Amino acid sequence: MHHDHSQPIIHRGISRNNVLLDSGYEARVSDFGTARLLKPDFSNWTSLAGTSGYIAPELAYTLKVDENCDVYSFGVLTIEVLMGIHPGDLLSYLSSSTSRTRSVSNDQQVLLKDVIDQRLSPPVSRVARDVVSTTKLAFACLNGNPQLRPTMGHVAHALSHQSLLLPSLFSTIILEEQLGL
Repeated sequence: MHHDHSQPIIHRGISRNNVLLDSGYEARVSDFGTARLLKPDFSNWTSLAGTSGYIAPELAYTLKVDENCDVYSFGVLTIEVLMGIHPGDLLSYLSSSTSRTRSVSNDQQVLLKDVIDQRLSPPVSRVARDVVSTTKLAFACLNGNPQLRPTMGHVAHALSHQSLLLPSLFSTIILEEQLGL
């Protein structure tokens, strides 16, 4: 994304409709119609813009835009890629279950294998490790506290240097344990 520049660009519209693949299958962000330059010496207030379901919750309340808003949208998009559908219901469920209680009974736990795209073969070996580490990273991007979200620089580094060992069989990994709470 565009946060490493001297004057960062806040996209405000990261969604599945605004990410395209180039001829080398590299992802490219498109549609900069809602993008804004982040000016370091100015307050960065804005009108609400972006795609519903991808907008950081705090933006709706504060209308203050910063890099954390795009990080949140990236987290939603990443979970959507893993699931094959928009994760709205999953995010609502996880948000309500973590606010109710930190200990969910065994019969209410959701397995990671049950939420990833069922049209694909179950991941094994390196792919399974990458799915787990990418899931953890995506949930870090979705942290309710914007100050606790990783920077996009950290996200890019983590994605290119994944080396997580699976703590158990992929088929037994519990989704709630990936939230890092």
